[in-house]
Amino acid sequence: MKIAAEAERRFLEQVFTSLHFTDKDAALLADTLVDADLRGISSHGINRLAWYVSMIKEGTIIPENHPELVRERPGSVLVDANQNMGQLAAAFAMGKLIAKAKQTGVAIAVVRNSNHFGTAGYYTRMALKAGLAGIALTNTRPLVVPTNATEAFLGSNAFAFGFPAKPHPFMFDGATAAVSGGKIQVKDKRGEPLPGQWVVDGQRQVVTDAKQAEEILAAAAFSEHQQGGGLLTLGGADEVNANYKGMGNSLVIELLTGILAQGSISADTNTGKHDFSQFLFAFDPAFFGDPAVLEADATAMLNRVRQLKAVPGKQVWVPGDREYRLLEENQRAGVEVDDKTYAQMEEIGAALKVEVPKEA
Repeated sequence: MKIAAEAERRFLEQVFTSLHFTDKDAALLADTLVDADLRGISSHGINRLAWYVSMIKEGTIIPENHPELVRERPGSVLVDANQNMGQLAAAFAMGKLIAKAKQTGVAIAVVRNSNHFGTAGYYTRMALKAGLAGIALTNTRPLVVPTNATEAFLGSNAFAFGFPAKPHPFMFDGATAAVSGGKIQVKDKRGEPLPGQWVVDGQRQVVTDAKQAEEILAAAAFSEHQQGGGLLTLGGADEVNANYKGMGNSLVIELLTGILAQGSISADTNTGKHDFSQFLFAFDPAFFGDPAVLEADATAMLNRVRQLKAVPGKQVWVPGDREYRLLEENQRAGVEVDDKTYAQMEEIGAALKVEVPKEA
């Protein structure tokens, strides 16, 4: 079914305020989820709400806490999320970076004691709107099996990069695993099989049943006693396809997030303290040349990619094309919500006395 984006936004804002977030924080959290759904990234939209609510109830997320600036220099910031939602701390940190990068040309932030922060691209788009370029990284629960391993250790560790271009910015936003864990949840809710090489079991055999895959990931992410298996790195199941490069990408993010923040690495977020870490980076392209020329050159390069010869029936896309196309379509037609997610919305709405949006 489809629901109007603004109806989803109102529902989410009321849910979050009922859970003791401030009006300002509730509005930001709602915006991050609606933004994901509008762009077709349903794995990070309202599909996540029930998980967030459960973490709030168990005390993993503390709505009354607020991000704190631990220390800063002209080009760097350290932020403590104080066990609140990662979106709030990351947006706070990127706001600081934007102001600094406009003065220094470049600025870096690390966020500690954080939680899931939605789509990494949300924060790079903050930089883009300010005329800058940006990067956002996060570690996660242990979901990913390294090359030749049979048990999860790495996070799906999202990486986003945004750079000015037309008709929309270049916007890469993706996991350093084959897919994010949220995509498995979506497939499971919809009763759809997994395509390609996404998940393996404890014998490193590829799993295509979404329910079985979700059970494997849940055991890896939330249990100290793993049953084996997990998401594959970029490159798939076999070393011959260079899956060690995907593992290397994930390890880089582990170093820039959990290690640099002096927090938990992904492998340890399912034992004892639960804390994710984020790394944010903003820089001013204008330091390197005329912004209009840089944007035009980037646009020209991306258009050349789009115009390459393609196999019959296919089109060559560049990162961001699909999301911006869906953004325009879904703003008009509404966002898609699967039946199981809608049932969760109804349960949450009933418990908090919040009216659930009707079908658009």
